[in-house]
Amino acid sequence: MSEVASSDDSRVDIRDLLDEFYREPVGHSLLGEFNSVEGVPDPYSDLLDHHAHMTVTVESHYREKVNVVVHRCRRDQEWYSREITLVTQETGRVVQYGIVRLDTRTLDDEVWKRIESQATPLGRVLIEHDVLREVQLCGLWQVQAGESLSELMQLGTAREVYGRTARIFCDKAPAIELLEIVSPTSLASS
Repeated sequence: MSEVASSDDSRVDIRDLLDEFYREPVGHSLLGEFNSVEGVPDPYSDLLDHHAHMTVTVESHYREKVNVVVHRCRRDQEWYSREITLVTQETGRVVQYGIVRLDTRTLDDEVWKRIESQATPLGRVLIEHDVLREVQLCGLWQVQAGESLSELMQLGTAREVYGRTARIFCDKAPAIELLEIVSPTSLASS
């Protein structure tokens, strides 16, 4: 597994994100095998290789809104993490898997409470609350799905998927780290 860094303030270590819910020595392999790549094939490149919110990107790609399903979450004094999938509202397709880790000190109480309610995708909450944000792509990943990822994304026999690590700056502060993996069902919608 390779570590990805662009600039010092935007560095996201994928191992730290995986450790939120898949601690080593066995944990990471339950989710999958991650290999850093320079680029990803179409349509994954349109879905991953950009500096926009994934909520907006997958909703545009599928031409329908998505709901968030929170599978697990953790909170300590300063950090909140959750393992999620995004599911299309009309067709019920799992279109994205993610691990989100955010610094709760960087968000207004109203925004934080809405995120903590787990009812709305993170990107939509930030947009609707007009939080000044910058999404920074940190790395692209080829993933050989493990048992947990296959189950959460309902992959069936598909084992190779692609994802990205990213950081969101909220009001110019590094606030959110993300691992986002898109479903191969995205191929059918191109």
